[in-house]
Amino acid sequence: MSALTALAPAKINLFLHVGPVDADGYHPLSSLVAFADIGDGITVEPADRLSLTVTGPFGAGLAAEPDNLVLRALRRLGQVAGIGDPLLKLVLDKRLPIAAGLGGGSSDAGAALKLARQVLSLDIDDAALEAVAADIGADGPMCLRARSAWAEGRGDLLTDEPRLPPLPAVLFNPGVPSSTGAVYRAYDAGPARSADRPAPPSDWGASAVIDWLAGLRNDLQPPAVALTPDIGAAVEAVAGAPGVALARMSGSGATIFGLCLTPEAADAAAALLTRSHPRAWVRSTSLAVQ
Repeated sequence: MSALTALAPAKINLFLHVGPVDADGYHPLSSLVAFADIGDGITVEPADRLSLTVTGPFGAGLAAEPDNLVLRALRRLGQVAGIGDPLLKLVLDKRLPIAAGLGGGSSDAGAALKLARQVLSLDIDDAALEAVAADIGADGPMCLRARSAWAEGRGDLLTDEPRLPPLPAVLFNPGVPSSTGAVYRAYDAGPARSADRPAPPSDWGASAVIDWLAGLRNDLQPPAVALTPDIGAAVEAVAGAPGVALARMSGSGATIFGLCLTPEAADAAAALLTRSHPRAWVRSTSLAVQ
């Protein structure tokens, strides 16, 4: 079989409610997750050994890491399939910022797993593939599915949400990393919140969904801003862009999403933010890709 290529889409936590750490060291959470129509690119083809080449504008940040999530996922897949290391050549076109709250590594691994199953004609069903994805991280299964869903528990209890409409958005990353571990430690040092799942909106139109989201929160945003003030400045920049109806940090940062009512408004906001913040990473997109 010839080479196959897929998009590893950016993951956005539209809200993120986080509970106190449990006895096993995990935080329960509740979130509504959407995926963008932009992301990294993954190419997989047969080879005589397992290898990974990283290219793209953010490739240098991963080039020195010999055992990233993609390789870990494929080695685990080989164990489950009983074939040893899959004989595949992979190329990762790293277009998303690193440590950006966009689920990049997990999404890369999910796309690679699906392509590897196809290229190698493996007799592994979706449930087994999700179990492999779960071995690399709590958000592995959701990024493997790459479709809108409610996420609960440790992020592994997923309920598809096909009613979520396409949401035009601008993504803004100020060019600073945000350590997930550090953000959670800072969160633990503050008052405990609840991983409550809110009642869904009564109207799933885009405007009503944005209004509903405005009443929710990302519990990791305050500690992330306290650790990295540039994230707070980024939230203010996106919120102040014309046409942006809601600005919020995604995941543990540092990327901010701004929801708009029309693709034209998202494009205009992205253009303005690009001009005013030339060193930032800015993209317009559509969320809730199914």
